[in-house]
Amino acid sequence: MNQNGKPRYDFLGIAFAVVGIAIIAAMIRIETSEDADVFRAQGESYRGGYETVYPERGSIYDRDEHLLAGNEKVYEVGINLMDVNAENDDPQAIATVINQVLGLDYADVLAKASTPFQEGTSVYYKIYDLASSDQVNQLEKLVDEYANAPTLRRGGTKPSLKALSFTPHLRRSYPEHTLAANVLGFYSFQDTETGKGYFGVEEKYNDLLSGTPQKIWVSNDPQLAKEVPTIPPGASLILTIDREIQSMVEDELDKALKSTGAVGGTIIILDPETGEVLSMAATPRMDPNEYWKYNEVYPDSTPFNRAVGTTYEPGSVFKVLTMASALDKGAVKPDTPFNDTGSFLIGGFYIHNWDGGAWGPQDMVGCMQHSLNVCLAWVATQLGTDNFYNYIRAFGIGHTTGIDLAGEVNYPLRLPGDNQWYDVDLGTNSFGQGIAVTPIQIATAISAVANDGKMMAPHVLKAMVDNGRQYNTTPQVMGTPISADTAHTLTSMLVTSLEKESSDALVPGYTMAGKTGTAEIPGPTGYSTSLTNASFVGWGPADDPKFLVYIWLEKPTSSQWGSVVAAPVFSDVVKKLVVLMNIPPDDVRKQLAVNP
Repeated sequence: MNQNGKPRYDFLGIAFAVVGIAIIAAMIRIETSEDADVFRAQGESYRGGYETVYPERGSIYDRDEHLLAGNEKVYEVGINLMDVNAENDDPQAIATVINQVLGLDYADVLAKASTPFQEGTSVYYKIYDLASSDQVNQLEKLVDEYANAPTLRRGGTKPSLKALSFTPHLRRSYPEHTLAANVLGFYSFQDTETGKGYFGVEEKYNDLLSGTPQKIWVSNDPQLAKEVPTIPPGASLILTIDREIQSMVEDELDKALKSTGAVGGTIIILDPETGEVLSMAATPRMDPNEYWKYNEVYPDSTPFNRAVGTTYEPGSVFKVLTMASALDKGAVKPDTPFNDTGSFLIGGFYIHNWDGGAWGPQDMVGCMQHSLNVCLAWVATQLGTDNFYNYIRAFGIGHTTGIDLAGEVNYPLRLPGDNQWYDVDLGTNSFGQGIAVTPIQIATAISAVANDGKMMAPHVLKAMVDNGRQYNTTPQVMGTPISADTAHTLTSMLVTSLEKESSDALVPGYTMAGKTGTAEIPGPTGYSTSLTNASFVGWGPADDPKFLVYIWLEKPTSSQWGSVVAAPVFSDVVKKLVVLMNIPPDDVRKQLAVNP
């Protein structure tokens, strides 16, 4: 052997010996580690795998903690094939009781129950899921009856149901069914592993409600399956929605659609001081317990929640924003005179009033009372193009409100300098034509007039409860588009205009501020003369507003005018609302303020 190469061979020998010793040491460490028993157990039941365990989904409550969305125990019904004795007619017995209690096809269940047990492949058959506690109680009673039945066969054999297994788990449940369904959305509980929230709160807060899943090892052999560990549930949510108010408003909306022939509608009630949504009712509504019927309830492009998912031209309710802007800028005052000749030329086009008439000498209160398009177009010119659109944007028109509900949409605001903007748009936009909003956008914007000029961010989440701790939502100011003085002045003007016209929106004993709206609906060939969007916005008590109500009825047929179809709905809603909110009539409230 070459002596020069000996050191190199000695080095390799030592290196291999060190590696071998390291491998042996690692094997000893693994064998004696705390996890060794786990690995050995998994080796014995190698036909298994890791499964994801999903935590209990968080519940959803109204502001008074009435349950709106929760979870109920249901069962997966299965057959452990190892316990099926075909010679004793177990498959026939199983198929019979499953057909009786669960209504499944006898032949189909019989075929599954007759499958020979083969370890590793045919071990267990899932035959039904989402069985109720009552159904499982019936099945368990039958299992006991079969077990305790006398033996009538030669040889002491009898059919058995012991192969049936009942595995409990949770499914999403909506105990109030359609109540607030447009706000809640739904959870696809039939998709055990891929279920998620759709629409509304369920989608917007899906991650919070879902919690954090965990992976565990599960053997395919049910005899070796480990008990599923308990993991923390998802966060629960307390909404700003008042269940009693929501129920009342949905009833009033349904009655309004029936009496007016409208194809759809929305009613929103906001607390203008906080931006809390006390109620948001829209049509149609579905039962989220049967979410698979979604396409039946919402065919074609029907929005799930019109309040946030539909844009439309609002009409004369928009005049509230135009007048607020002009008053705030000092372009007009309540007693500013205007002579209505029945038309106003702007951008080469004539603006006309809703009735085509001329109303003669007016002040700004009269312009709002009679809802004069000609006057408001003139007011917009006194304000000026740049100022008008600056104010409108400050009111949030042209972008989403950011409300914490999935599916909010927005229609872009056309501005001077855009290709599609024309000089006449200043006039038509002033009374809500040629401009599109969602109900929540216009309600939020006008709420600034009811709240000393401050516009609060609309929201439906009042608090979140996670790991035993409650986290309250802090109201957020979106902006202050007008001053408090302007807000008070305009509120007073709208109180006067309602009272002077003896509006159907009036509520005996309470002073309300409000404005009607009627908007023609644009189509491919221009505006329809028969189809309208009818609306009303109002707030009160006027001296200390505690609520703002916005009503939109789409394409009413009994009358096209907001003053006829929407104003009475406001009165009906508020008459019940003041009772539910415990707001005394004005004289009682003022007396209590003096003598608390």
